[in-house]
Amino acid sequence: QVQLVESGGGLVQPGGSLRLSCAASGFTFSSYAMSWYRQGPGKERELVATTRVVGDSTVYLDSVKGRFTISRDNAKNTVYLQMNSLKPEDTAVYYCKRTYYNNWGQGTQVTVSS
Repeated sequence: QVQLVESGGGLVQPGGSLRLSCAASGFTFSSYAMSWYRQGPGKERELVATTRVVGDSTVYLDSVKGRFTISRDNAKNTVYLQMNSLKPEDTAVYYCKRTYYNNWGQGTQVTVSS
């Protein structure tokens, strides 16, 4: 059974940083691309970042490029999202997803506010 468990969300001031973690189980983690999505209040869910398997390549939403970094630790079956220079518009529930599959975590709330 595939399980994805996010952690690391919270309240942070504008300009601050957070690191989200997603612990995966139930599949061979190192063989799959992984993604982070977010859904802000009153908005549709959007893809934030993806880390692929082949070539260790990454893809980012334009609005987070240069501020967010997705990474993975295959030994720990965990994918991370390092978020720096946070803005109020980054406020959302952040979800971890096994890319191309309908496997989602429960989400973790990130609130950027002074």
